Amino acid sequence: MSRPKLVIFDCDGVLVDTEPLANQRLSAWLSEAGYPVSYEQCRRQFVGRSLVSVQKEVEASGVSLGPDFVERWYRELPELFATGVQAIPHIESFVEAVKSAGIAYCVASSARVNKMHMTLGQTGLLEYFRDVLFSATMVEHGKPFPDLFLHAASTMGYQPADCIVIEDSVAGAQAGAAAGMRVFGYHGDPHSDRDGLVASGAVPFDDMRKLAGLIPIA
Repeated sequence: MSRPKLVIFDCDGVLVDTEPLANQRLSAWLSEAGYPVSYEQCRRQFVGRSLVSVQKEVEASGVSLGPDFVERWYRELPELFATGVQAIPHIESFVEAVKSAGIAYCVASSARVNKMHMTLGQTGLLEYFRDVLFSATMVEHGKPFPDLFLHAASTMGYQPADCIVIEDSVAGAQAGAAAGMRVFGYHGDPHSDRDGLVASGAVPFDDMRKLAGLIPIA
């Protein structure tokens, strides 16, 4: 495997551990609206996708979430994450290794930029990514479509073949593969869909300390 020129990180579940809190809240909201779904189902069905796409899928079943669903979600995020968000174990060491190797890096997330500022800021990771944050709001189609990764690579000045993607969701892995990039799928969370990541073309790994051994960054 050749040395990458750009490493593209997903945010939630790869850099910061927000998925448990977010999916517990999403499960409750959807169930209250008349779309019963468990926490585990939320993890399988919606992780890695934008709230806009989640709303479209739910409302296609005949359940209305209201015109302010997405805005209400973002208004309540500070309360949801008030107790603090943790960085994914050992991820900062890998980011530091990429930086020290002189390899470019960025974030491409389904979340809005202000949410990334909030969560990355709480973990101390924002200093690495402040000026290289790409959101699904910047493209027409979010994950699992390739638009976001292609936009990030183009803006950073790299060809897809020179990029690698670090993802934890099936939708994200599918997007990376569709963009023509090498994808590495993190499944360190017990609710991760390892089989789905592999089926999407990702190289699976369960510990951030193993990542440097899979990717030639030295």
